[in-house]
Amino acid sequence: MKPQDLVRPEILALKAYHVAPASGMVKLDAMENPYSLPDKTRRELADALSRIDLNRYPDPTAPRLRELIRQKMGVPKGMEVLLGNGSDDLIQIVTLALARPGAVMMYPGPTFVMYAMNATYFGMRAVQAGLREDFSFDLQGFMEALRENDPALVYIAYPNNPTGVLYPEEEIIEVIRASKGLVVLGEAYHVFAQKSFMPRLAEFPNLVVMRTVSKLGLAGIRLGYLAARPEWVEQFDKVRQVYNVNVLTQAAASFMLERLDLLEEQAAKIRAERSKLGEALKGLKGVSVFPSEANFFLIRVPDADRVFESLKRQGVLIRNLNSPALRNCLRVTVGTPDENRILMTALREALQ
Repeated sequence: MKPQDLVRPEILALKAYHVAPASGMVKLDAMENPYSLPDKTRRELADALSRIDLNRYPDPTAPRLRELIRQKMGVPKGMEVLLGNGSDDLIQIVTLALARPGAVMMYPGPTFVMYAMNATYFGMRAVQAGLREDFSFDLQGFMEALRENDPALVYIAYPNNPTGVLYPEEEIIEVIRASKGLVVLGEAYHVFAQKSFMPRLAEFPNLVVMRTVSKLGLAGIRLGYLAARPEWVEQFDKVRQVYNVNVLTQAAASFMLERLDLLEEQAAKIRAERSKLGEALKGLKGVSVFPSEANFFLIRVPDADRVFESLKRQGVLIRNLNSPALRNCLRVTVGTPDENRILMTALREALQ
């Protein structure tokens, strides 16, 4: 007996999500906050975590953490919050809840690969539509596909990954109003975009705002959260793994949300570096830089595979996205000033 005899054909056709080894590298491939916590904060966090009862299951409802998220993230009154093991977990929860036989998922793409993968996992038909060649939003094209396919679920990354583009707010509103199904806005990079639909959540009965604390600087604890009307969260909660957010994650997230100003200061530094790095990248001969409101840049080079390998040899790890949809494209995370200088030196060498 072989896996091919039992595993679903559509799963056999998939490739697992690959995370490149990064030991000893200048790591600019995963949109992480490059700044560590101050030593004093690290010691205080270690002390707080040392008091956790690891022999006990976590409270699956995490009331203190959810209340902190409501307060610190401006969740409108009357909306409910659901937690996940990163936003990946929440994407899986929402998709599973809506995956009726024959249901359609739509998204403007290229975008976050986990949308399409989850459609495959749960048997939804995935429809990608609505981006122009420069990765700007094609509202007319998306609306035509919306009418033609009548999706149960629409995912829109706001701003988009891997392009960094923030679509016009008024066009997203048109999509939400025209959709008969649920619209999920993935706001993983909201702290860099400085724009969000969270304050407008109560206006639209079919809107969900989904986020993660990973880009804020807490990628290692794996915490995502979504906000929506209680009737939606009630259904999503039925397919959530009971103990999906562990005690250490709950404690660490609560500790850091009480010190959110520290993480927001780091995000401000990243935004400032983004401006500098963007200008430096634009100055490189043969490099096209797409506009970004996230903490990374999508760039197009003459030969992405060659540039990527050259950077790796020089100890710099970025993301090679070269494919028919992202021809000769690389994604570069905004690092510290020193990391960005190393990147630029290595890029100049790689482009020769």
